[in-house]
Amino acid sequence: MQRLYDFLRRHPTLVDGFWALVLFGISVVAGTTAGENHQGTDSLALLVPIALLLGLVVALRRRMPERMLLLACALGLAQLVLDVATTAADFALLVIVYTVAATGARWASRLALGMGLCAATLAQLRWQNEQTSLAGNVAVVVFQTVPFVLAWVLGDSVRTRRAYFAQLEERAARLEKEREAQAKVAVAAERARIARELHDVVAHNVSVMVVQADGAAYVLDAAPDQAKKALETISSTGRQALAEMRRLLGVLRTGEHEEGGEYVPQPDVEQIEDLVQQCRGSGLPVDFKVEGTPRPLPSGVELTAYRIVQEALTNTRKHGGPNAGASVRLVYFDDGLGLLVEDDGKGAPHELYEEGGADGGGHGLIGMRERVGMVGGTLDAGPRPGGGFRISALLPLKPAH
Repeated sequence: MQRLYDFLRRHPTLVDGFWALVLFGISVVAGTTAGENHQGTDSLALLVPIALLLGLVVALRRRMPERMLLLACALGLAQLVLDVATTAADFALLVIVYTVAATGARWASRLALGMGLCAATLAQLRWQNEQTSLAGNVAVVVFQTVPFVLAWVLGDSVRTRRAYFAQLEERAARLEKEREAQAKVAVAAERARIARELHDVVAHNVSVMVVQADGAAYVLDAAPDQAKKALETISSTGRQALAEMRRLLGVLRTGEHEEGGEYVPQPDVEQIEDLVQQCRGSGLPVDFKVEGTPRPLPSGVELTAYRIVQEALTNTRKHGGPNAGASVRLVYFDDGLGLLVEDDGKGAPHELYEEGGADGGGHGLIGMRERVGMVGGTLDAGPRPGGGFRISALLPLKPAH
């Protein structure tokens, strides 16, 4: 049955053609019966083509509603002029009134309403029953006019409903496009911010290398051991700078540096404890623990870890509620740094975390993913069982190639 239903929906003209044949057959049979009873025999030859054309109105009503309306008006006038009594095929007038009101042009809809209001009156005047009183004729006119009015009202309601749903679909599509555009803008802004920060990290490392190189050149003859140590520092710092530059590739840096050319080191893992103290001072209880053996990490990894904790705690303050608490865990592995930030607040829709920002400067989970992706790590974020929100990240010590 479902296949049959789908087939009929794909071929509406076929369905209309079937009902057109039904109306034509009923009209011909009724006209033939009337001819055998010597009622309207002279008009039987005219009834067949008129019924056939009225069936055509039903069959093509969806393909060309305005033209079929004009054809139906012409056929109705022909019946009045040629004295062809109404038959079952005249049901096509009701059908075309509904169709034009639902899908046709506005002028055609108004014409259909006018035709429906006049049809019963003209028919009653043309084939008036002298044995019926004036009140009876008026009642017949009203009774026959009501179906036309209902058909037009139903069709106009369908038109309005379709327009409303079309407007809703258009609005949903527009909002979706705007949301995608905002997400792209957020990603671009966060990448620019990451690029500036990593640029400062690399610039700081290069500055250290220059200072060490100048010192090594100064003590090269007088203190060879100090010169050797300086060269080793230059070598390790250079490797770290090169690693940060590899992470920086592909990120577009926009705008001028906010410090006017003065490059300073960015926040690192050691400053996470100060960040936690600030949150505690603002009224947010935070449990902070470090597991494993702390050791120096690449500057990009330390900066990413700090920003993730900063963003997560900011989201907790914004969305967690008045009695929310948070916990921060830093785990040093052999090949990376693990982060786990959880809160037990009331939480907020996932979209707010996506669009939020650290103190208004970041871009929520979008920014976190960009940062973690820059260092080749992984990020998992979502609601906690029982309430609250959880963010976990694993930052490798070496970028993936």
